[in-house]
Amino acid sequence: MASRNKPIKINSYKRKWSFNIGVLLFGVIFIYLAITVFTYVTSNRVSVYEVRKGSVLKDTAYTGFIVREESVVSSGADGYINFYVSDKDKVASGKKVYAISTSEIIPAAADDGDVEDQQTLTMEEQGAILQKTQAFIERFDSQYYTDAYNFKNDVENVLLSSVSEDRVEQLNAIAKSDSDSLDIYKTDHDGIISFAVDGYEDTVLEAVDEQALLRADYSERETTNNQQVEAGDPIYKLVTGETWSVVILLTDKSVDELTDATRVKVRIAKDDTTMWAEFSMEEKTDGNVYGYLTFKKGMIHYISERYLDIELILEDQTGLKIPKSAKVTKSFFVIPEDYLTQGGNSQETGILCMDEDSAPTFTSTEIYYRDEEDGLIYLDPEAFESHTVLAKPDSSETLTLGEKRRLDGVYCINKGYAVFKQIEILSESEEYYIVKEGNSYSLSNYDHIALDGSSLREHDIVY
Repeated sequence: MASRNKPIKINSYKRKWSFNIGVLLFGVIFIYLAITVFTYVTSNRVSVYEVRKGSVLKDTAYTGFIVREESVVSSGADGYINFYVSDKDKVASGKKVYAISTSEIIPAAADDGDVEDQQTLTMEEQGAILQKTQAFIERFDSQYYTDAYNFKNDVENVLLSSVSEDRVEQLNAIAKSDSDSLDIYKTDHDGIISFAVDGYEDTVLEAVDEQALLRADYSERETTNNQQVEAGDPIYKLVTGETWSVVILLTDKSVDELTDATRVKVRIAKDDTTMWAEFSMEEKTDGNVYGYLTFKKGMIHYISERYLDIELILEDQTGLKIPKSAKVTKSFFVIPEDYLTQGGNSQETGILCMDEDSAPTFTSTEIYYRDEEDGLIYLDPEAFESHTVLAKPDSSETLTLGEKRRLDGVYCINKGYAVFKQIEILSESEEYYIVKEGNSYSLSNYDHIALDGSSLREHDIVY
């Protein structure tokens, strides 16, 4: 009988290794992810800018002093004044302008207490107001709120015209029934009437100085109907010329920018009107340089103004807007355009390069820019070795690559890698360029470019 305490010998065998596809796949994925993360962390990531149409506007604001051909007319007698014309009316020489009465003239409708008749407008006047209202509604833009004031003035002019007609009829009736109680005065010259008088009517351009431009203690007096006046009081001014000028005090920067200017584009802040003015400037004995802006039209709109807020628009350029940081400069081989040809049966454009046996071989190439004025095309210098000899198609002439010219451009990254695109700069501000649109070798609206052009090279992959 075997002893129960006899040890049992257990032999261990080496397990056979078996291939696990899951472990392999996991390892591959882990390595791929590790490389991807490392590449992402260490790569130079490019900030993208989307090209859009835009403009660069360079303007300088001034408050100018208006000089016109104008003269002041004074009252011919003591009494109460009433006008036959309205403010800003054109009058002919010899036309009745105002009358002086010994007592205040009460409007007939108010005297009768007939308020309803006093407020009634004719069909023509109602139609004029409706027309102006409709035009205002159709073109109103909240960015130009001054249009609301222009509309208000238009409606007031229609209403005042109605009242003025009634007053004229009343004055004529008084003059017919009692001519001794009314003195009637006419104009000596034709022109435009303004009831606002400020004492600067006799000022000439050369007399405007810094003190006048400061607008210190400026005041004006406006004459109204039934106002009591004395003989010799200024009651209205008559503007006799359509030409008018604005005097401004120039800054040193503006003097440099306007040295050779003879015409300047001007925007008037009051009604957002833009006009061109003849320009000249003069340095006076006080050390200041004054600019003179002369206009040939539009005077009647500002006949009641002595000071006018304006902006000189020195530059207003529209095109594609790109940041200055995107611009790069690159050198290119230049060759005459007649060295281009098409290769074999393909439609590719290229050049004929001479090989070691002096046989011409077609090489397709990308054209970066075509200078139509000089008849040159620009080729990438990285695609050819220097001193490569080119053969002219259908000719025995040859050309050795060597001449280079530089182009301004940006790196376009629409396709996921950097492609140089030539740009033609039209204007610039502190942060942006405005470049020309429409060139087949340049940018288009909504293209994507590298915000920092110095961070890339041609054909770099963009992450």
